Amino acid sequence: MNLREAAQGKDCQMRIPGVCNFDSATTVLAHVRRGSVAGMGQKPPDVCGVLACSACHDAIDRRNNMGAYTPVAMDTMILDGLCRTLKLWTDEDRL
Repeated sequence: MNLREAAQGKDCQMRIPGVCNFDSATTVLAHVRRGSVAGMGQKPPDVCGVLACSACHDAIDRRNNMGAYTPVAMDTMILDGLCRTLKLWTDEDRL
């Protein structure tokens, strides 16, 4: 089961208003760095990843303008996106 490969062509599950480009061709597995599950220079396990378009991935990694969203609002959207991603993987029997 390779979740990074399976992410290709999927719909963005972040859907950040005013940020998301809704382009499934740019969707990747964006790793969520929370809960001390990875050290410096390490990626968290793939199960700690959310399906994100390129624009949402940039916002998660703080590489672009997060819009008017506070870090707490971003964390809430990341948790929502992670739950949607986990449901999708469960529905597809990938988890």
